[in-house]
Amino acid sequence: MDPKMTEVTQMFARFKAAYARNDLNTCVTLLSQLKVHLTQFPSLPPLFQQTPNIVEELKLARDIYEHAVVLSVKLEDQDAFERDFCQLKPYYMDTCGIIPASPEEYPILGLNLLRLLVQNRIAEFHTELELLPVKALEHPCIKHAVELEQSFMEGAYNRVLSARQAVPHETYVYFIDLLAKTVRDEIAGCSEKGYDSLSVSDAKQMLMFSSDQDLHEYITEEHPEWEIKNGAVFFQKAKESQPCKEIPSLQLINQTLSYARELERIV
Repeated sequence: MDPKMTEVTQMFARFKAAYARNDLNTCVTLLSQLKVHLTQFPSLPPLFQQTPNIVEELKLARDIYEHAVVLSVKLEDQDAFERDFCQLKPYYMDTCGIIPASPEEYPILGLNLLRLLVQNRIAEFHTELELLPVKALEHPCIKHAVELEQSFMEGAYNRVLSARQAVPHETYVYFIDLLAKTVRDEIAGCSEKGYDSLSVSDAKQMLMFSSDQDLHEYITEEHPEWEIKNGAVFFQKAKESQPCKEIPSLQLINQTLSYARELERIV
């Protein structure tokens, strides 16, 4: 085996051992070194030069970037996820016929769709979806992301909040939790504006919490202005704390009359 390939393979083995024992700091250090070493292989994107070891080099690099994406999720670093996914994507899109497909391809593509949904980048979500082959839409990981987007757009928040119970891949939990928080905050905001108070049981059901304790913790952390007393959640204090915006009615009336007079002159 080529000496450079041997060095990278051995370093990658150390990376995987560190990941297995949850030593994330070592993983980050080794990953940086691995990325530097990969720049020495001309067979990798964007050059794709024909070398004696092109298949092994492409497979090794793809494996490294797949682990980099998973590590970024473990670190809860969305910026690193985006960078690593952009580096990985050419290995999925541009190496067909050179190396066999990776079993992690669709789980990671689905994970990226979920990230775009969490970041409310809906246009990019659909762009990425259109780049996938038709057969990919039947994969559980892709299907899961598509169904979540549909539920989110329809306002079927109960389906979004219950999606955590049926994640197709363990790496999805981080983004599902972020999406669930976004949805709960949206429901909480609507509840605050639509009701003066709710019973604890109704608030728990509306926000999809399984216990009173979970509801109490959410209110304490996210909405300390809400009051819980006598078995009910009161929103009045939150409403009182919101500044009232005055509508400049006289100014609007004068502007409307002015526009009407101008229209009469034009006609």
